[in-house]
Amino acid sequence: MRRTERPTAGRPGAGSRWAAAARRRYGAGPCHLVLLLASFALAGYAGVRLLRDDWAAVPVWFVGAALLHDLALVPLYAAADRAVTAALGGRRRNLTAFVRVPAALSLLLLLVWFPLITRQVPRYERVTGLSADVFLARWLLVTAGLFAGSALWLALRAARRRRATKQRPSAVH
Repeated sequence: MRRTERPTAGRPGAGSRWAAAARRRYGAGPCHLVLLLASFALAGYAGVRLLRDDWAAVPVWFVGAALLHDLALVPLYAAADRAVTAALGGRRRNLTAFVRVPAALSLLLLLVWFPLITRQVPRYERVTGLSADVFLARWLLVTAGLFAGSALWLALRAARRRRATKQRPSAVH
């Protein structure tokens, strides 16, 4: 038996033939198909519930978000990536990931929590009874933690690489 094949319970060959036929036709196992269909059903249910009240606003929002992303944000991403690469030196391109990942996560958090971080939520305090003043400080702390974690990861990687280089025998010339 190959590593990718799994033993089946019950009648020998019956389940494996069905699974093999499903894998040939679909390209993945039957469990993947069931999960994919369930996720489509859940997304459809959410879409029906979302579009019940204001069906025209959601497609307009999606088109606007796609245009904003493609026409404005992608050039900004590219410019920021080139600036980071230039600041780190052209030869150290592999180090840009240690800046990219925490910056992307921080910007994603800013995008999701923007109204609360910028305190543009007049009803938030009345509805929840909680203050919106803490979100900017918390976002800054999370951002600092992300960059500190990335710097720690880079330092551990550099130390491990240095240790591996010291343990290698020197080349004979």
